[in-house]
Amino acid sequence: MLPSKNDIEVLRRLAVRYAEHASLPVQDEKREMWRSLNDGRMIKPMIAIDQMPWNELDVDGFLKCEVNHPYWRHVEWHLRTEIYKWEHMPADMVMNPYVLVPRHISSTGYGVTNKERIAVTDPTSSVVGHYFETVISEPEDIEKIQIPQLNVNRDADKAAAEAADYIFEGIIPWKFSGLNMHLGAWDILSQWLGIENAYIELIERPEFIHACMERMTQAFISQIEQANELGIFDINTNLTHCSYTFSSSLPGPDCDPDNPTSKDAWAFGLAQLFTSVSPEITAEFEVPYMQRLFPYFGAIYYGCCDRLDDRLDIVARMPNIKKVSCSPWSDREAFAEKLPDEYVMSNKPSPAILATETFDEEAARADIRRTIQAAKRYGKRLELIMKDISTVRYDPPRLWRWAEIAVEETMRA
Repeated sequence: MLPSKNDIEVLRRLAVRYAEHASLPVQDEKREMWRSLNDGRMIKPMIAIDQMPWNELDVDGFLKCEVNHPYWRHVEWHLRTEIYKWEHMPADMVMNPYVLVPRHISSTGYGVTNKERIAVTDPTSSVVGHYFETVISEPEDIEKIQIPQLNVNRDADKAAAEAADYIFEGIIPWKFSGLNMHLGAWDILSQWLGIENAYIELIERPEFIHACMERMTQAFISQIEQANELGIFDINTNLTHCSYTFSSSLPGPDCDPDNPTSKDAWAFGLAQLFTSVSPEITAEFEVPYMQRLFPYFGAIYYGCCDRLDDRLDIVARMPNIKKVSCSPWSDREAFAEKLPDEYVMSNKPSPAILATETFDEEAARADIRRTIQAAKRYGKRLELIMKDISTVRYDPPRLWRWAEIAVEETMRA
C-alpha cells in the first residue's frame, strides 16, 4: 500500500500546501457559519461550488496528477482540487483540518446491466448525453434486481492507515472517509426502465412500478443495515450532495468515530424524473418508500434538479429532512413562500449563466440578488450551491468571478 518514493514526495508537497490553507483562522469562521445555518440561526446566506468541468479549469498545469499508485492518486486528486478551489474561488468553502483517505468499501451491485447509447459533445468532458433502453419490463424481471452485498477490506484499510501515518506525519492529520448514501431510487430505476417508458408505466402499470419501488426499498434497507453493522458511514467529509453538513447535533454524543452508523450521518434523496409528473405521483410513488428509509439517518438533504416548489407540502411528509433543493426549474419566490421554516432553502443557481458566449456579470448578480430577496421576504435560511457545471467555455475566470459576485451579494444581505 505504501506508494513509491516519488508518489510520497508529491503527496507530502501537496499536503503542506493544503495544510497551510486548512489551518487559517477563516476556516473555523466559515465552519461556524455553516453550523449556524444548519442549526437554525443563519448568519448570512452561504455559498458552495461543486461538480465542476475540471477538464476546462487547469490554467497552469496544477491539476495534472503525478502520483502513479491508483489509490493514492485518488487522494492526490482530492488535495489538488481542494487547493485549486481555495486559491481561485473559495467563496464559503471549508477545508477540513485533515486529509481524507477513503475506506476500501465494495459492493456486489444490483445485478442489472444498463443498455444505453451516449452522445458526446466534448471528448475531454465526462458530461455526456444518455439514452437508456428498457431492461426491466415485466414483473418477473424485478427478480433481476439483487440485494447488494457490502464489504470492507479491513486489511487494505489497515495498510492504508499505516501508509497515511508515514506519508503525512508531521504535516497534517488524516481521517477515513466513508459511505454517503444516495437514496434516489428513481435515478436508478429510470436507467433500467428507460426514461420515456418510465412515464408510461406510471400511467399504465402503477402496480408494476410499486413492485419495483418495493424491491429497491428492500435493497436500500439491507445496505443501510449492512453498513451499520460494518460501521462505515461517513462523518468526516462534512459534505452531502455538495452541501456542507456541519451541525451541533451530528454526529451524536454516543457516536463511535471509528464505527459510525446511519443515525450519525447525512444521506440524500431525490426523484428528478418527477419534475415532469404531478405532485400526486410524488405522493404515491416516492413518499411512502422514503418514509421507510429516511428515519435511519440523522439528517436528510432532499432534491436535486427536480422541481419541488409545487409539492413542498408533500416533501414535508418525509422525515428527518433538513435541506430542500430549489433547482433552476423551481419558482424561487413560490418555493421560499411555501418552504416550511425548519428547512434550509438550498438554491441551485442555473449553471447556464456560465455557458454563454460571454459571461454577463450583471445578469449573474441580478439572479443571485433575486434569490436572496425571495428568501429574505419569507424569512428562510438560504444556501447557494453552484453545481452541475458542464462548461465554462474553457474560461475558468468566469467561474471565479461568479464566486466573487456571490460573496459580495451575500455579504450585502
